[in-house]
Amino acid sequence: MRIDVLTLFPEAIQPFFAVSIAGRAIEAGLVSMSYVNFRDFATDKHRSVDDRPFGGGPGMVLMCGPVFDALAHVERQDPGTKATKIMLTPQGEPLTQSLLSELSSHPWLIVLCGHYEGFDERIRQGAGVREISIGDYVVSGGEAAAVVLLDGVIRLLPGALGDEHATVEESFASGLLEYPQYTRPREYNGVGVPEVLLSGNHAEIAAWRLAQMRERTAKHRPDLMLGDDRR
Repeated sequence: MRIDVLTLFPEAIQPFFAVSIAGRAIEAGLVSMSYVNFRDFATDKHRSVDDRPFGGGPGMVLMCGPVFDALAHVERQDPGTKATKIMLTPQGEPLTQSLLSELSSHPWLIVLCGHYEGFDERIRQGAGVREISIGDYVVSGGEAAAVVLLDGVIRLLPGALGDEHATVEESFASGLLEYPQYTRPREYNGVGVPEVLLSGNHAEIAAWRLAQMRERTAKHRPDLMLGDDRR
């Protein structure tokens, strides 16, 4: 997979993808990451990328020119491949595990990170983007949202986790929250590991885990239970 991140602050994103699962996936050649700064496509001596909003109001708005030029520059690098262009915005479709799974099958993602008061509306209308929101809250810029989205995508790529079954039993993969996990020691501060996990009976362990998933989901996210057809 190829990923290009268009942003004013590449230095806010790069360190995250240099380590852990994402870093290993990049090192293994499962994904390539590149970063393009909107400011490199400014045309005035001040390298301006934003301006005051028409009609008044607080903050600054990202201008059309640098954003469209940056996007065209990236798309020209591989004209034979269709990129999925993503704009991170509060009004986008909610980011879910199923959406991450879908995006992980795309060969090329271009992610546009907004800042300040966001993008000029003509960018939203003319760039052919898919708008995605990571939740009903506001962060300082699209860079934080891009890290969340892209980490979720990269870890789903075949080979990224090493164990191909690792993502199958995670929270939301099945529509339920994940079951409790334990490791050594068998007892800590008087609290022991459930005996069923020590039994070696895989059928009983699977049944216990499913029961725990349902119980945990019903308690913490009852809205998800509506989609559980295994009740």
